[in-house]
Amino acid sequence: MNRRDILKALICAPSLAIARGSEAAQATKGRVFGADAGMILNTIKPEKTADFEMVVNRLKQALQSSADPVRKQQAQGWKVFKAREPGANNTVLYVFWLNPAVKDADYTISKILYEAFPNEVQDLYKKFSEAYGGGQTFVNLELLKNMAQVG
Repeated sequence: MNRRDILKALICAPSLAIARGSEAAQATKGRVFGADAGMILNTIKPEKTADFEMVVNRLKQALQSSADPVRKQQAQGWKVFKAREPGANNTVLYVFWLNPAVKDADYTISKILYEAFPNEVQDLYKKFSEAYGGGQTFVNLELLKNMAQVG
């Protein structure tokens, strides 16, 4: 394995430093949703929101410019929200809302960034991971009830 292959493997693996809940179990198969919809809750340090939002903008560019139809499909259902209220320990909560989630598609941020920006990914992922103030929570959601439907 050459140096570039090692770097790619390290960058494309989800960071266990920001792992919470089931994320560590997900690390072996990537960030994959198996449900109808999903959320990724991101608790960000208030002084790092500009870095986080810059990486989110690059992520959007990566998804939209990809030649991979799965990445384009992921972009269609992926929305990013920022909470108005402060989070725990004065963090800023960002929610990645994936509806519909592309089942079995890999949502690993570092992998998506690497595909589009291989020369920038190391810096982008460093800014991304250093922005976390409380980790990341990965949630698979199954539809229980659609209140708009009759019956």
